[in-house]
Amino acid sequence: MLYRTFGKTGKDISVIGFGGMRFENPQDIDANAELLIYAHSKGINFFDTAPHYCQDKSEEIFGTAFQHLPRESFFCSSKSSAVTASQFRADLERSLKRLKVEKIDFFHIWYIIKADEWPSRKAGGAIAEAHKAKQEGLIGHVVASLHLTGDEICQIIREGLLEGITIGYNVLNFPFRQKALTCAQQMGIGVITMNPLAGGLIPDNPERFDFIRQKDDRSVVEAALRFNISDPAITCALVGFSKKEHIDQAIQAVENFTPYTQEQIEQIKTNIEEGFNDICTQCGYCLPCPAGVEIPKLMEAYNHKILGRDDNAIRDRLSVHWGLSADNAKKCTQCGQCQEKCTQHLPIIERLKYIANLA
Repeated sequence: MLYRTFGKTGKDISVIGFGGMRFENPQDIDANAELLIYAHSKGINFFDTAPHYCQDKSEEIFGTAFQHLPRESFFCSSKSSAVTASQFRADLERSLKRLKVEKIDFFHIWYIIKADEWPSRKAGGAIAEAHKAKQEGLIGHVVASLHLTGDEICQIIREGLLEGITIGYNVLNFPFRQKALTCAQQMGIGVITMNPLAGGLIPDNPERFDFIRQKDDRSVVEAALRFNISDPAITCALVGFSKKEHIDQAIQAVENFTPYTQEQIEQIKTNIEEGFNDICTQCGYCLPCPAGVEIPKLMEAYNHKILGRDDNAIRDRLSVHWGLSADNAKKCTQCGQCQEKCTQHLPIIERLKYIANLA
């Protein structure tokens, strides 16, 4: 297993982290706890969960597993989406109890999906409460989970209130978030990536994504993980495990692996951009939209249709990941500016019409 230091914290964490939101049968607490223990035996030491994951059982599963592991041998991560100080404290205390730990190593200001939500968390007292809890020894490091553009994430990072961030980053959306990685590296903060396998789209479409593989990559899953961890700004890539073989596959991706050179990374990005002739890579050149349409976010959701998922997958992606509804697509005036600027020459207006009809 490879380990990297998380920003300026001095904590060395595994480049593959255990994401706790994909247990197949969340009610089987002990069986799922065994997965964490198995992952730990393979060198994974970063375990990320949250309230409400897996029918609200994930934290309980993690807490059960942690009872069987030396406390100094792992780092735990959880989250709160509270706005007020009092609710944040209540969330933290609940997570501490469920995880059966005296301190949560990395605690997230969770689920910032719109730029104005960060100021509201500050105004409501949640962020100040997080730092207070850190001083009390209940939180090791204050971090945030951000579903924003690269520029928006940079603005938050530069405030200096965070020691790390968790962001979605994979071969489908890297242009949308690349600025955030650069800024995080400049500020010396850790970066956890979620959805490195694009929410299952990559393993579900191995032939479609085969072109991302390099000569030593045994599978597209391995290639997608290596793409993530080859970026020196990324500390750890979270993978949602539900079977031991999934853990083994992720471990194999980093064993005896030398991170790609910057030249290789750039070539992979070029291959991705050239290979996705109909999938939006969220480069953002279509922005700004004069009507306020969130084009890259809507197009990313539409990618799920191209890759074989149904309309409900589009709705879910918009709602859960982007905090949008299909109504946003109705703002389109069909001025055509976005299509003129699109480097991939995608039929954006046609796709927006399709999404609008899902409202």
